[in-house]
Amino acid sequence: MANRIAIIASKGTLDMAYPPLILASTAAAMDMEAGIFFTFYGLNIINKKKYANLKVAPIANPAMPMPVPNILGMLPGMTAMATKMMKGMMEKGNMPSIPDLIEICAESGVKLWPCQMTLDVMSISPEDIIDEAEKSCGAGAFLDYAAEASMSLFI
Repeated sequence: MANRIAIIASKGTLDMAYPPLILASTAAAMDMEAGIFFTFYGLNIINKKKYANLKVAPIANPAMPMPVPNILGMLPGMTAMATKMMKGMMEKGNMPSIPDLIEICAESGVKLWPCQMTLDVMSISPEDIIDEAEKSCGAGAFLDYAAEASMSLFI
């Protein structure tokens, strides 16, 4: 087994963008090889049109520390409020933004792979993917990478 972590990022909300990027950049800082495979909505994390404006929805997220009952999350404007609240929490905690974390990952040698099948299914052009990422990666290629990893995570 290689000293390597293979991560699958399948969700593309603000709260779900942090874990794969933090884990991969931390692994790289610990001299581990790291790669993230972005599939389905996880592609939002590396989509030029979306990655800087990811949102977090308060509805159906009972763990979210909101000072209002969860059911109110369906009201207009609550997603914007929850997103602003989370960005504020991250800023207060001195956390980098998603674009900054992507830059840190890229500079650290983390491989950022968009799923080719998902690009096709969702009609996303490789040109819509951030420059720091590869243009595409098939499931088989990622599985070959993951087969040699000492750790694999699905987020």
